[in-house]
Amino acid sequence: MKKLFLLACLLAVVTATKAQWRAGVTLGGAWNHYSIDKHYMTDWHYEGRWGWTLGLTGQYDFNNWLAVRADLNLSQKNHRQYRTGMLADTDYDTHNNYLQLPVMASFSFGGSKVKGFLNLGVYGGYWMSSRIKGSFHNIFSDAVSEVDESVDFNSDRDQRMDSGLIGGIGVEYQFCNHWAAQVESRCYYSTTSTQKDYMQLKDPRYNTTIGLQAAIYYIF
Repeated sequence: MKKLFLLACLLAVVTATKAQWRAGVTLGGAWNHYSIDKHYMTDWHYEGRWGWTLGLTGQYDFNNWLAVRADLNLSQKNHRQYRTGMLADTDYDTHNNYLQLPVMASFSFGGSKVKGFLNLGVYGGYWMSSRIKGSFHNIFSDAVSEVDESVDFNSDRDQRMDSGLIGGIGVEYQFCNHWAAQVESRCYYSTTSTQKDYMQLKDPRYNTTIGLQAAIYYIF
């Protein structure tokens, strides 16, 4: 029993001596896929759109292969929405801005200067704002109008809180003692519908976002 206790203490000391903090900034692009059960609305179509992502990142390295990482970022989750048939003039882009907080376990592999890493975790987010830009075909007046305006949220309809799973893979290059650069591809898989169950007919809508980003870290 004493040997196990001493071994545990030794491992804790070794881990503590190798542990270190790092902090940095991230910048990149985000391609979003908006999935929806259209039911009878077969003339509506949805396409993914690119947006941007930027934020702050912090990481605590327990050792050379295991760390915990948290980001605070602003990301866009955009999509295109258009109709076919008689109302084909309806075609607009929706730009959605989210504040997100991913928390991940980070697993590293490779050398001391160049290494790969895998991030797995969960995230929470908040839908901050939305804007639409494009054209609408009014079915009553048969007129087509151009729009470029912010969307007012409806508390009965819109679910502004977001959450889900996140995974990423990337490469890091530590180019000097206290600085490192990363490139990463990550996926945000939302498990929260952007629309509440406010109608008798269920109409869940989900975002799945692929991010391509770069980060630069200062290692303390």
